[in-house]
Amino acid sequence: MTTNFRPPSVPLVTVDPYFSVWSAADRLYDDHTRHWTNKIQGMTGIAIIDGASRRFMGKVITQEASERLEPQALEQTDLTVEPVTTRYTFQGEGIELQVQFTTPLLLDDLDLLSRPVTYLTFHVRSLDGQPHDVKIYIDVTGEWCVNTPDQQVTWEHRVIDGRLNAMSMGTVEQPILQLAGDDTRIDWGYMVLAVPRSSRIQTVIHSVTTRESYAATGKLPPDDDSQKPRPVSDHVPVMAAEIDCGTVRDEWASEYLMLAYDDIHAIEYFRKPMDAYWKRNGWTFHDMLLAAADQYETIMQRCEGFNRELMTESQAAGGDRYRDILALTYRQAIAAHKLVADEAGRVLFFSKENFSNGCIATVDVSYPSIPLFLRYSPELIKGMMRPIFKYAMSDEWTFDFAPHDVGTYPKANGQVYGENKLEYQMPIEECGNMLLMAAAVCKYEGNADFAREHWEPLTAWAEYLLKNGLDPDNQLCTDDFAGHLAHNANLSIKAILGIAAYSYMCDRLGLQEGAAYLEAARNMANEWMSMADAGDHYKLTFDSADDSWSMKYNLVWDRLLDFNLFPTEVAERELEYYQHQQNRYGLPLDSRDTYTKSDWLVWCAAMSSTQAGFETMIAPLWDFMNETSARVPVTDWYDTISGKQMNFQNRSVVGGFFIRLLMSQSRSNSNKDR
Repeated sequence: MTTNFRPPSVPLVTVDPYFSVWSAADRLYDDHTRHWTNKIQGMTGIAIIDGASRRFMGKVITQEASERLEPQALEQTDLTVEPVTTRYTFQGEGIELQVQFTTPLLLDDLDLLSRPVTYLTFHVRSLDGQPHDVKIYIDVTGEWCVNTPDQQVTWEHRVIDGRLNAMSMGTVEQPILQLAGDDTRIDWGYMVLAVPRSSRIQTVIHSVTTRESYAATGKLPPDDDSQKPRPVSDHVPVMAAEIDCGTVRDEWASEYLMLAYDDIHAIEYFRKPMDAYWKRNGWTFHDMLLAAADQYETIMQRCEGFNRELMTESQAAGGDRYRDILALTYRQAIAAHKLVADEAGRVLFFSKENFSNGCIATVDVSYPSIPLFLRYSPELIKGMMRPIFKYAMSDEWTFDFAPHDVGTYPKANGQVYGENKLEYQMPIEECGNMLLMAAAVCKYEGNADFAREHWEPLTAWAEYLLKNGLDPDNQLCTDDFAGHLAHNANLSIKAILGIAAYSYMCDRLGLQEGAAYLEAARNMANEWMSMADAGDHYKLTFDSADDSWSMKYNLVWDRLLDFNLFPTEVAERELEYYQHQQNRYGLPLDSRDTYTKSDWLVWCAAMSSTQAGFETMIAPLWDFMNETSARVPVTDWYDTISGKQMNFQNRSVVGGFFIRLLMSQSRSNSNKDR
């Protein structure tokens, strides 16, 4: 499927919030590769073709030595981003080289999804009918395993089971799970570059200085660099592999290697260190690497099949631009989380609130992300919610509404947001979110077992909404950057639908009290329509002027969960009004400013009764991604006139973009039921 889409940043290695490296350039060799925070985590690729050195990835020269000339690059002729694969194509010196990054984030296989491995595959062939001698060189720098380049690292080389050559690098200090915060990189555990053992693949740990020498001579140093430990900033150490493809002709010659990260412990969960999910049955890191190598062919086939399936479905559901948006954001949505298992083996799926405040397991970050996970793996939504339920039922949580988060990544020890002061809480927001998420899990799993497990807090939160939800007092909602707001009409919708969600779960559990909650939600919906009415649309707040307005994105769950509390004319009237409020890069969040939240924009678009209406509304979002100067993993908060990034990047909320796909599935299932 061809496209002229230019991603703002291209996913390369996308495993979790720490192991996440991107290309923030149009061409893979135009810039150093970067962690999602935009800090350099270098990766360099060189092809030696008939003795000529040609660069295809990253930079050979460090920033400090930028006055020296980079080796000539092959010409990048194509970039294709698919849901779990990024593929670059290069040509020059009579050959074609394809470089493919695959992170097998398949949501129907949580063991595979949690493995900290990205495959890097090279395919090369002759284009001019002549034989060519080709070698491929790749390295990764010590920047991948430090938070700051002044940290000291050490390294080693080892053979695993006689089948893999593995190089590893990590800090000397190994401060496991000590660093918490937002704009941070991991500085514990070990970065690993592993290759199949073969006489054709040589590996060495050297430095950027000898990398420059390699680019000039095509010869690796004979031995590993012995100057260890040392700071990363001191002649940056690199782990390198050279693949000798031999004489290349018309047929593709192929080889792969693995980029992996052993984080030792992944999350601190109420003061106990927790391991990544793949470790729960006793596997060692070497066991995992060997399995990843043994299953390479099968995993590649599964990934190719999934790419085709999702691209076809998303194009059918929302058109070419929707396909491009989902292909780009699929890995981002998943890799902004860490998957672990608790002591009982249950799934815990922790989001990191990236480029915001670094909160972990934030409820109002989970809520917008769930369409993707409802579509493919509701178990992961349960994994998002379990830490919140555990914390809410503890003595440490003193409020009668739902928490906002459980700490600062990677420490899930209890909420820190707003110093836990009442005025900085989001009472209606988080109660509504938790109730709607729980009901959605019940619907998409086909049973209410998960709700039954957590019935006490769900009941308390439904009661809270019943008392306080119709006309919210002055408080924050998920769009907290816009400040406190009283009488928030969109937040009121969430409360009403949260009450209906509780009624739905009551019914699924055979509890009679559900009818009273549903009746209350119906009455509140009728009151809402009167209180928010502004003629041709509905107001921002119940007490604001008639020319105020806001995205009523919460309304989408009235249809998705089949509550039907609000007549279809409510959404139709809003969508018609939105058409006249759109700017170059989309619909603003509300009448107070020109910025938008792209997840909510897509939710509103998803309520369109026609595909044409949906496509018209998301086209400016595609334009923003394609044209913005903010070369970062997709931001969900930007200005709709200038295209300027406001903040936020690489957040899991882009999982919300999958809502139209979810609605298409729901329509298809209801048609089958009939």
